[in-house]
Amino acid sequence: MPASSIRVLVVEDYAAFRRVLVSAIQSKAEIQVICEVADGPEAVQKARELQPELILLDIGLPRLNGIEAARQIRNLSPESKILFVSQESSPDIVQAALETGAKGYVVKADVGRELIPALDAVLRGQTYVSKSLSGHGLTNVPDRSAIHLVEMRHGLETRREQGLQSTRHHEVGFYSDNRSLLDGYTRFVGAVLKSGNAAIVVATELHREKLLARLQAYGLDMSATIEQGRYIALDNAETIATFMVNDLPDPVLFSKVTGNLIARTAKSVEGDHARVAACGECAPLLWERGNAEGAVRLERLWDEIARSYGVQVLCGYPQSSFQGRTEGDTFDRICAEHSSVLSW
Repeated sequence: MPASSIRVLVVEDYAAFRRVLVSAIQSKAEIQVICEVADGPEAVQKARELQPELILLDIGLPRLNGIEAARQIRNLSPESKILFVSQESSPDIVQAALETGAKGYVVKADVGRELIPALDAVLRGQTYVSKSLSGHGLTNVPDRSAIHLVEMRHGLETRREQGLQSTRHHEVGFYSDNRSLLDGYTRFVGAVLKSGNAAIVVATELHREKLLARLQAYGLDMSATIEQGRYIALDNAETIATFMVNDLPDPVLFSKVTGNLIARTAKSVEGDHARVAACGECAPLLWERGNAEGAVRLERLWDEIARSYGVQVLCGYPQSSFQGRTEGDTFDRICAEHSSVLSW
C-alpha cells in the first residue's frame, strides 16, 4: 500500500487528547491525517467534502453528538469507515454507537495499547471493540433506530405485564445544597434497593461517588448490588451527549439509549412487584447550561417513560439555578411534567 494513501479525519473536541490521537496515527507511514475538527456539525461537513477512508469520532461533541454525526456521515460518505474513540463505556451507549454502522469502538483509557490494533482491524474491514468491553455481546449491526421505538415499547410492556408498576411516579426535587440532594437521592435509591428492586443513577461524578458511599452506610451491600445489575450509575453529561441533536433531545435516540438501559436493568429483578427506578441530573444539566427548552422536552420524554411503563423517576434541580432568572414560565413547565414537586 503506498505511503499516506489512507486519509483520516479526526473528530475530538479536547485539543490535548486530539494531539495524542494524531501523534499515534502518524506513527503509521501509510496513514495521513488530512483534517482535525472539534464538533459534530463540522465533522459531518468535512466528511462530506473530503470523503476520508477513515474517521476517528468522539461521542461527547459540542452541538451534535457523535452518534448522530455518524448517522449523517453514513449517508453523506458511505465508504468512510468509522472508529469511535470515547470515554463512554456503558454497554448500551457503546452498542448504540456500533449500531450506526461504525466498525470499531475504543475506550479512551485504552487508546495507548489498543488504538493501533483497532486501526489495523478496521482498515482490514474487521470490527474492533476495546477488550475492557468484552463480555457484553457488543456487535456492529445496521442502524435500527427507526424501529427501536417499537422494540422498546414492546420490551418494556412485557416487563410491565410481569409486574412493573404502571402508576405514574415522576417527582422533581429542588435542593438547597449538595447535602440536601444526596439526602434525597439516598432515601429514594436506598428504599428501592432495600425492597429488592433496581435503580439507575445518572449524575455528576462527585454525586455518584458520594451517593455510593452513603448507600453503603445505609446498610446496603453495594458490591453485591452492582454485581447483580440492580444498581447502575452513569455520567449525566456523557449520557446526554448520546441523544441530543441540535441542542434538543431526539426522541428516537432517547428511546434507544434509555430503552436498552431500562430493559437490561429490569432483567436483574424478578417477582410480581418488580420495579426499576431512575434518578439524576440530565434535564437539570440542560437547564443549568441555559437550554431551557431542551430541559422541558427531556422531562417530557422521561414523563412518558414514567407514565407508560411504571418506571419511578426522580429529578434533582439546584434551587440556585433558578435564582435571578426570568424564565418563570419555563419553571412552571418543568414542574408540570412531574407528578409531584419536592423541596429539599
